[in-house]
Amino acid sequence: MNKSTPSLWKATFAIVRKDLAAELRSFELISAMLVFSLLVIIIFNFALELDVKVRQSVTAGVLWTTFAFAGTLGLNRSMSTEKDRGCMDGLLLAPVDRSAIYFGKAISNLVFMLIVEAFVLPIYSMLYNVNLFRLDLLSVILLGSIGYTAVGTLLSAMSVQTRTREVLLPILLFPVAIPVLLAAVKVSNGLLAGAEFSEVLTPFNILLVYDLVFIAVAFMLFDYVVEE
Repeated sequence: MNKSTPSLWKATFAIVRKDLAAELRSFELISAMLVFSLLVIIIFNFALELDVKVRQSVTAGVLWTTFAFAGTLGLNRSMSTEKDRGCMDGLLLAPVDRSAIYFGKAISNLVFMLIVEAFVLPIYSMLYNVNLFRLDLLSVILLGSIGYTAVGTLLSAMSVQTRTREVLLPILLFPVAIPVLLAAVKVSNGLLAGAEFSEVLTPFNILLVYDLVFIAVAFMLFDYVVEE
């Protein structure tokens, strides 16, 4: 590798810093994701006029529905902004490994998703009277978010090249991300119901394996996706 060419991780974190700095100036992406998430939570809150036990039983499903839709919105806007401003062409022409672009965008999308989740969790806890600030549950949310953004970043880079990118991304993403979402809901629901960690170990392992597989597959395919 040429000495003037940035290393993989240096280039990756340069892209992350660029995305975070751009977002801090406008708050365009995070604000859209946050408003959407709050609307979903409020709608569910009024729709589920049920007793406490039933509300607690649907908590995992409502949470991951909110995270999935808000995450999709963020993934779509993140890539479309790069495309519309011509930044994606500049990134592809830069003398860096294409995998640095993927990891940089994936980490940025993950950070945005985690920021929104950090706002959603306390609001949800107050509305539904459920304690969500547990280390085991937070670790599941982190793993689920990693898997979702890993595959979502790849598919958003693919769909952003089309005219119907806003419609195409959810169509591509949700079927592929179903294993991650189902495993995350299963583990979250078990933990909230008071189950021992050993009882949810199987779906937790599935979640972990899918994260690793999705990251590896996205890493290998990203170069071909952006070439197209």
